[in-house]
Amino acid sequence: MTQFFQNVPSEAAMQIDALSRVLYDLREDRKLILAQYGADDEENLLALIESGDVGEHPAYERYLGAKTLAHTREIIREQLRELLATGV
Repeated sequence: MTQFFQNVPSEAAMQIDALSRVLYDLREDRKLILAQYGADDEENLLALIESGDVGEHPAYERYLGAKTLAHTREIIREQLRELLATGV
């Protein structure tokens, strides 16, 4: 098995590990929200709400939650890219 963190400073390795875990949790939580409505993505969920195929409440709140999770995930992915570019 490859030792990915072998030549990485311990503080950077801990940050990479923590960010990776958060990314995983955000991705899985978003998938759960969308799966409740059989939606592939936020736009699909919004279309289901607008068409009346699903009730506005709580689907719209779930839509906002999924969008927030996706946005937060992108921010953390950028932080991870920066850490990998500079901290390794």
